[in-house]
Amino acid sequence: MSNSSTVTAETAGALKRNAVGVPGIVFFVVSAAAPLAAALGASPVAFASLGAGAPGAYIIAGVVLILFAVGYAAMSRFVTSTAGFAAYLESGFGRTAGFVGAALALLSYTCMLIALYGILGFFTSAIVADLTGLQLDWKIWSLIAWAGVALLGYMEINLSAKVLGVLMIGEVLILAVFDVGVLAQGGASGINFEAFQPSNVFSDGLGVALLFAASCFVGFEATAIYGEEAKDPRRTVPRATYAAVTLIAVFYAISTWAIGLAHGTEAVQTAATEDPGNFVFAVNTQYVGHWATLLMNVLLVTSSFAVLVAFHNTLSRYNFALGRAGALPRSLGRSHARWQSPHRASLAVTTVSIVILALFMFAGADPFAELYAWLIGVGTLGVLVMQAATSFAVLVFFLRRNRTELQLWSGVIAPVLGGIGLAGAAFLAVTNWDLLTGAKEGVPVLLPWLVVLAGLTGVLWAVFSKVESVAGTRPGPQIAEHPAPEAPEVRS
Repeated sequence: MSNSSTVTAETAGALKRNAVGVPGIVFFVVSAAAPLAAALGASPVAFASLGAGAPGAYIIAGVVLILFAVGYAAMSRFVTSTAGFAAYLESGFGRTAGFVGAALALLSYTCMLIALYGILGFFTSAIVADLTGLQLDWKIWSLIAWAGVALLGYMEINLSAKVLGVLMIGEVLILAVFDVGVLAQGGASGINFEAFQPSNVFSDGLGVALLFAASCFVGFEATAIYGEEAKDPRRTVPRATYAAVTLIAVFYAISTWAIGLAHGTEAVQTAATEDPGNFVFAVNTQYVGHWATLLMNVLLVTSSFAVLVAFHNTLSRYNFALGRAGALPRSLGRSHARWQSPHRASLAVTTVSIVILALFMFAGADPFAELYAWLIGVGTLGVLVMQAATSFAVLVFFLRRNRTELQLWSGVIAPVLGGIGLAGAAFLAVTNWDLLTGAKEGVPVLLPWLVVLAGLTGVLWAVFSKVESVAGTRPGPQIAEHPAPEAPEVRS
């Protein structure tokens, strides 16, 4: 007597193949960039620092990230890994660098995730109270968001992609309506391009403006993280990378240009300095209408939720990859039998999130000035460091491990220029820590050392771990992460 039995996806530890195309990955990336939240939160600081030239800072940041994307996309043809930056660092610099990258990624994305729960609760509490009179503590809204994110993270990726697609379209459209409204009415003093004149861009305050502009691009690592679930990853990942970075850069540049025109070249810096919280809302009401500002408030909440979903999925896939490789408990590297989602890794992220969030809640932390500002600063710094290191990993990968595929532009020039630019952004984050986080004294000033500590932890992790590859990759002409094994035949 004989019969056969197939191995479930959970046993194989494989994510759903061919589940998401270029649009779906772009949704994840752009949602993580949070165009609306970035416009409302980062643009006032950029304009207050640099004045009318702030849109030019977004152009510079976009160029740096596109240079990074050139090398990143070129290497993605040889490295397909759910471990993202950790896999790239390992493929370029070796095993220890992979562990360091993994430690930095876990710290950075965890900090960002917790920070975003705080800011969502803060905004939702204020907006709901203003619109309906219902007074609910920020903690309740954060916990509701936590439950929603937990559900989406547990289920298949297409559901999250669809939700993020709807939310992203909403926030992009409301900003597009504002942009058109300002341009159609000529702004405060006519349409001009003074925002992009070198004399306005390359002046005092450029460093701070560049830092906040660069922080708005955090999250497009997802183009590689979803490679295993992508349709034809060798083509999908590069296309999604270029599309996402270009879309974000162009959209930020146009929207900040419109904001500057709405206030007027001479008045925009003063307006951003005196009333940063109402900086965008005021001109949106003036040029579009009160209804649009009400809608913008609501979409700010949904935008924050979209970012939470995007970062939760990123962190879940990191834990999944590390579990499957054996660097973390192997149970994390098993996928759901039906949805082929990293459900156990997602549950782990959900559990860690609520524990850390609860600690801040019980400590009575301010959701904006402390929970959000401090942790988003650590997360941003960590990602900038990983991006800079990954640029140079691309260079080393092609020069030392894959010279037959080396191309001067994508393998040398673009990665070097992008790496220098990102290293500069990381330096600006440290030297302007008080502006990035609002921390001027005490323990919060020491938070950048967490990035150093994470790096050292990664080194020790590599020393004591028996795992050969943290990301499940091997250098070579075609690197893939743990293909699903063939289902064995069971005889009885």
